[in-house]
Amino acid sequence: DAMAASAVALPAVRRGGKTIHAFAVACPAGGGPDPGRLVSNDFELEWPPRSGRRQRFPEVDRAAWVPLAVAAEKLHRNQQALLDHLRALVGEDD
Repeated sequence: DAMAASAVALPAVRRGGKTIHAFAVACPAGGGPDPGRLVSNDFELEWPPRSGRRQRFPEVDRAAWVPLAVAAEKLHRNQQALLDHLRALVGEDD
């Protein structure tokens, strides 16, 4: 689709045992795709810990469009490099 064609992969970052892959998407002024339509994959985890029971959880629990300054407040410090790459991509200084 048109959105997939405009997506640009940002360099991956590592946090703990996970590698985080993020993409920048060019959107028209006023917003992009509806975050409420997000469909997440699931992962399986033993929960509660040491219970022997396995449960499935969504990888992503919510999505929203936010200004870069708000994203900087929400992201873990190890994920800030994603915003640095995005700022460089769009030519915005901190």
